Amino acid sequence: MNKPKKTPTTLASVITDKPAPKLNKGMHPRNLHNAGYDFPALMNSYVELKPFVSTNAFGNLSIDFSAPKAVKALNAALLKHHYAVDAWDIPSGFLCPPIPGRADYIHHVADLLAITKLSKQRVPKGEKIRALDVGTGANVIYPLLGIQSYGWQFVGSDVDPISINNAQQIFANNPDLSNKFSSRLQCNSQHVFQGVIGKGDRFDVTICNPPFHASLAEANAGTTRKLTNLAANRAAKFGQKSTVAVPQDDSGVLNFGGQKAELWCEGGERQFLSNMITESQMFADQCLWFTTLVSKKENLKPAQSLLQKVKAREIKVIEMHQGNKITRILAWTFLTLEQQQLWQQYRDQL
Repeated sequence: MNKPKKTPTTLASVITDKPAPKLNKGMHPRNLHNAGYDFPALMNSYVELKPFVSTNAFGNLSIDFSAPKAVKALNAALLKHHYAVDAWDIPSGFLCPPIPGRADYIHHVADLLAITKLSKQRVPKGEKIRALDVGTGANVIYPLLGIQSYGWQFVGSDVDPISINNAQQIFANNPDLSNKFSSRLQCNSQHVFQGVIGKGDRFDVTICNPPFHASLAEANAGTTRKLTNLAANRAAKFGQKSTVAVPQDDSGVLNFGGQKAELWCEGGERQFLSNMITESQMFADQCLWFTTLVSKKENLKPAQSLLQKVKAREIKVIEMHQGNKITRILAWTFLTLEQQQLWQQYRDQL
């Protein structure tokens, strides 16, 4: 008797409202990467990964996380195997983010939206949920993960036309996803939401991974420290930052795994957060929740103080743990609990 074919466990079918077994301490229970990297399965899904995989000193299959081509191949394999994303690629020298950590952010945001959905306390799915990814980058990771995990609609903004063009190309390579993503070029690098959010826009959540260095020199020093740490601890599974990368590119020029707008801005993370919070007041009625990563702990209190000054109704800090690294999501809303419920009711009737 023939056995029935097994249904593939990719895409949103693997994301449920019930937590999965938590195998990686600190990582979100619905994160598909809780158990680490399954290199045999990844190589089977994406054969281009094979040349970069070898047995490390601990007897485990791994890659060299300081090698840019290896990291990029791993990301492409993860996106292909777990999220059915084809032909993912980024230009040389652009940010290559760690997928497990980015997925954690998306799942915590889903939980944040579930809190607002008071009647059922379920994670909201489907294209009625609209998210804005500020600084989506050439990698456009957050929209890909959010669309394939929960079916949300995404708008991605960026100050770099090359990043916008590459993001559009990735979705052009994945026509089944393209109707859930649109991009907007931010023409003024001093602005965050202005020039991106239009009068008729409503977003359930905004997402952002701010540039956290204040200068190129600081970014370079941070990369050097990162490469040193990687060499000292190759066994870490998810501890690498998105700035991991790359002593040299193909031409022999120093390449620090990110463009200026991705890694640093004047005033660094603290100033960027200040600008974001200040501008968020202008769109208080158009966004249910504003969220952003905060990499440096010392920047959290000044941001919280500013949020109190601008009269945010509710402020949340969500900690994410990947290996020994702790990153924080700062979330705020200007809407009362009653207004949040009305927002949900209006959205569900659309």
